[in-house]
Amino acid sequence: MSFVGIDLGTTFSSVATIDEAGRPIPVANAEGGYSTPSCISFEGDAPLFGEEARKALFIPGAEAVGRFKREMGTDKTYQLGANTFSPAELSSLLLKNLKTVAENALGPVSEAVVTIPANFSHEARDATMAAAKAAGLNVNYIINEPTAAALYYAFKDGGSMAGTYAVYDLGGGTFDVSIIKLDGQDVEVLATNGVSKLGGDDFDTAIQLLVQKKFKDLTGEELDKEDFTINDAEEEKKSLSRRDSVRCRVARKMIEVTRAEFEEAISTFITQAEMNCESVLDEAGLKPSDIQAVFFAGGSTRIPIVKTSVERVFGQEPIAASNVDLVVSLGAALYAAHKGDQSKLSTVQRNSIEKISVAEKTGMYFGTISMSADNARGEGRLSNSILIHKGESIPCDITESFYTVADGQTSVNCRITESRSPESDPKFVKVIWEGDLELPPGRDAGQEIKITYAYDENQMMKCRFLDVQSNQEKKVELSIAGAAMDSSTIDKFTVE
Repeated sequence: MSFVGIDLGTTFSSVATIDEAGRPIPVANAEGGYSTPSCISFEGDAPLFGEEARKALFIPGAEAVGRFKREMGTDKTYQLGANTFSPAELSSLLLKNLKTVAENALGPVSEAVVTIPANFSHEARDATMAAAKAAGLNVNYIINEPTAAALYYAFKDGGSMAGTYAVYDLGGGTFDVSIIKLDGQDVEVLATNGVSKLGGDDFDTAIQLLVQKKFKDLTGEELDKEDFTINDAEEEKKSLSRRDSVRCRVARKMIEVTRAEFEEAISTFITQAEMNCESVLDEAGLKPSDIQAVFFAGGSTRIPIVKTSVERVFGQEPIAASNVDLVVSLGAALYAAHKGDQSKLSTVQRNSIEKISVAEKTGMYFGTISMSADNARGEGRLSNSILIHKGESIPCDITESFYTVADGQTSVNCRITESRSPESDPKFVKVIWEGDLELPPGRDAGQEIKITYAYDENQMMKCRFLDVQSNQEKKVELSIAGAAMDSSTIDKFTVE
């Protein structure tokens, strides 16, 4: 029985486990590589994965899809032949394939840890957990991607690191930056920030648009997207990390793109990442000089301007593992073994991971909509009251009292909100759950309603709205159970 860590990426995914010596190692896919394109194509009802699916992405008439991780937790759907899929259902198909990859190499998978971007919304986290469950994975724990990367770097160093570090995680679709305190293999998150839609996918699009513009300037004609696809742009992007310019043959024309032009095209994204780095330092109450080292994670950190940007913000050269694409899954494998059933590990494996400790922080603000007094107008107004602040140590449990506002009030409208900043205006927060708590009739205003939010180590919430006088309550679990997905949608497809 094996423990695995899975990095479910926007453009590429990977699986890792620990070997007999307790060291994290990548698991090869059917093609012999360690990174599997996060793409799915169909031939009838048979899903295809890996490079074959990636190549089909932009072939006219091909039933193929990719980069669906960016839409996790949304209502977006994808039509592939007679089948309609949500992002979570596609992710579940991909996870089911990755599970098969792991079992072909290792035998039965006992437990898995799936990584999630630190800046993912609650709906996206829920959808990811539901996708893993529908794929048949036993996922009891999740871990944020930059935290998993920090765990790998700490383990790789032999447990000698001590101090405050930054993890700069720039992959295919998301960007995270976390400030981490390390003491050996004890990993404590001090602050985290990021952007849910910023990464290599945006850089690919920037090159595609640049080539389209150059083609029109040269010929006066619009370039058909099929003549220079996102896949083509991705390959040229990789070349520009090694060379100062590339020449692309596009619709029988030669188009040159320089690294300087590419860097100008993505400069707003780089600036956005820099602003998040500065913000996370402020949240942690630190200066760049307080950071002992910056660790890289994610394939997009190979782009030269990214390294230059990090040096500019932190005043030092970042540290990159030999394969930055895999550090997240490798760290997740360590965490899976650490949190799993220790009786399934050998003595050597247990000794290897016994000193691991991970302490996360909340990445969002969670609150509720309540009525507060507006003294200037002499009336009440709705406001967002924050219960759990961003940066709280996980797990946490917060209870606050609110009060009914009208005589004879027979219900309370309960709303759970989420926001990236401490917003008090309801217009600027997202309501992630809403329902009514029924109250006894005939009571005066001012009845106490206690609200409890409990946030667990899997970054899932349990909420309770309690009418103190009657003991009537409304309980909500924003967790894998709440995001349960019909696995029959996935089970009807044979995944190999």
